[in-house]
Amino acid sequence: MNSKEQIVAAVDIGTTKIVSIVGKKTENGKIEILGLSKAPSNGVKRGVVINIDETVRSIQTTVRDVQQRTGIGFSEAFVGIAGLHITSMKNRGYIMRDSFDNEIREEEVARLKNDMYKINIAPGQQIIHVIPQSFIVDEETGISNPVGMCGKRLEANFHIVIGQIASAQNIGRCMGRANLKVKNLMLEPLASAEAVLTDDEREAGVVLVDIGGGTTDVAVYYDNVIRHTAVIPLGGNVVTSDIKEGCAILQRQAEQLKIQYGSAFGDIAPDDKVVSIPGIGNRDPKEISFKNLAYIIQSRMEEIIECVNFEIQNSGYADKLAAGVVVTGGGAMLKHLPQLMKFKTAMDVRIGLPNEHLSGSGRTEINQPMYSTAVGLIMCGIDLLESTGERSGISSFNSKKTGELRENPAEGEIETEEVEKEPKKEKKTIIDKFMDKLVDMFDADEGPSITGEN
Repeated sequence: MNSKEQIVAAVDIGTTKIVSIVGKKTENGKIEILGLSKAPSNGVKRGVVINIDETVRSIQTTVRDVQQRTGIGFSEAFVGIAGLHITSMKNRGYIMRDSFDNEIREEEVARLKNDMYKINIAPGQQIIHVIPQSFIVDEETGISNPVGMCGKRLEANFHIVIGQIASAQNIGRCMGRANLKVKNLMLEPLASAEAVLTDDEREAGVVLVDIGGGTTDVAVYYDNVIRHTAVIPLGGNVVTSDIKEGCAILQRQAEQLKIQYGSAFGDIAPDDKVVSIPGIGNRDPKEISFKNLAYIIQSRMEEIIECVNFEIQNSGYADKLAAGVVVTGGGAMLKHLPQLMKFKTAMDVRIGLPNEHLSGSGRTEINQPMYSTAVGLIMCGIDLLESTGERSGISSFNSKKTGELRENPAEGEIETEEVEKEPKKEKKTIIDKFMDKLVDMFDADEGPSITGEN
């Protein structure tokens, strides 16, 4: 492996699963995922850590697994953050320059951005991201990059993402107890957008809808700039709960029904098909029709889509989103969801997959909506390190492991196949073999070696 190669690790702490992932950037600019591991998330509710011990156990399980699979040891990782505590706001800042004639430098733009971290926010909150939207130089508006221009007054509009200090500290505490340092906290919808949106979509105007287990994240892009972010307190888990209550079955049975037989559009579900669910405690099995199941799912998904529509209108860009909606996350795997969302939003809808940016042998297995955030964290991490000139600190394989990347068809995950390197045996000549035989004969004359009782 090239010693200068940037290898990045990331941990996606979600409501239903925790994913640890390691990747690198290839020579053609694609992302190669070297290893991925996931485990159930039992200590997170609606994107917020509520049980430190459970979360730490899940993180440790996935990190240990991905390190064993890849042979890559790491002590820091990029981490996603989401949850109901995430809010956003817009703000404008400016600086007065000393001279009209001197060109605007990168340092001045950075100073303007850093000033945004000093604005007054509510107690108990912290600024997670400051994202420039546009610059103004001496009343000349709509400038995307002012570096190299001349002017006296430099202004900028910023999109600022804010979160609770306690939630960020709990994530850091979990990572610390798992012997990992948080390299950088990143808003999860921004990471997902990096993985699934194209440059053309960002320019034309698009809405990213990331449906997770506990929350649905929304990000609105227009003219290559993030314009609006929001977190909706509904996700795939509420759909499962509705199925559980509506059909009077167990939670795990409801989840299995949703995944295997569920549909988001009741009108197109078959009338004549039913699925039999084993009864609880030797009771008679229950028969649930596909159509009734679909209507239960549709009613809750319509509620989520209505919240998405509200955020689209609230962004102020509802009439400028030519690229429509891109749906990703685990909830995007629900059958007929694009049709329902297209019907309710009156916009084009597609499923967002991270395949455009992936390469390598594990591309097919990773190319699922549920891994969009994890892949996006790797991409954002690499971009951040390249922009700052930093090194990831992970530049070589662990010397204890050797092997090549392979796919496991049974599990659908990427792992490494360990290879024991045996010392090379020297080839013996005929004379060497003859001398060895003579030595054995003389040794045998010295008497038998006693290895047991007579």
